[in-house]
Amino acid sequence: MTERAYYIVSDIHLGAVPAATERAFRGFLCHAASHASGLLINGDLFDFWFEYRTVVPARYYRVLAALAEVVEAGVPVAFVGGNHDAWGGRFLRDEVGLTLLDGPVEMRLGGRRALVAHGDGLGKGDLRYRALRRFIRHRWTVAAFRALHPDLGSRIALRASTTEEKAGNGHGEGRGRERFIEAWAVERLRADPALQLVVAGHSHRPALVELEPGRFYLNTGDWIHHFSYAVLPPDGSAPQLRTWPAGG
Repeated sequence: MTERAYYIVSDIHLGAVPAATERAFRGFLCHAASHASGLLINGDLFDFWFEYRTVVPARYYRVLAALAEVVEAGVPVAFVGGNHDAWGGRFLRDEVGLTLLDGPVEMRLGGRRALVAHGDGLGKGDLRYRALRRFIRHRWTVAAFRALHPDLGSRIALRASTTEEKAGNGHGEGRGRERFIEAWAVERLRADPALQLVVAGHSHRPALVELEPGRFYLNTGDWIHHFSYAVLPPDGSAPQLRTWPAGG
């Protein structure tokens, strides 16, 4: 049997992208089910996800079913929450079958020792967001939000979303976020010589930087403008950045 590569993707922002993007992503999941040894979704799969005890957002049911099929095909799927979807819980874990992780987290990816983080609040940037991050992830804030009707909570969150702004489509803030995340990744690689790979998202800009032979910073970009994802070959060779057909 031919060895399979490991796949990584981030920043799809379902709920804030066209229906064609969701269809393309479901096609990608179908491909991963038959070609990947494992799949890491490194944050912001959803433009908003919050788990209530008995309610699941209806707009995501096709993708949730597709993810469950990937897991049922024997491909493990790990999910690191991003700044838009850090509130995963029992449903994603027990019903869909995802392994939920809170980044930054060290793990093995395709046989490589890797440090994985979505990218929000890292390095010297996102100072305002760091304070906001502590607030919105506090258990009291989560409990208060859960008390809202799901329709109201979803409407508030989506109205507050700045997905297009965060897409890094040429504005200075996007370029600044990209620099901060890469600087953080390079610092981590230099601090730990045994680390082979640092993986991030959030900047919405694909990047693959080889700091030293066989040691990389990898950013998987987004599915707003780039439709990019990463492949870790099973032979241990350099990671690859690929583009999924936007209409595929």
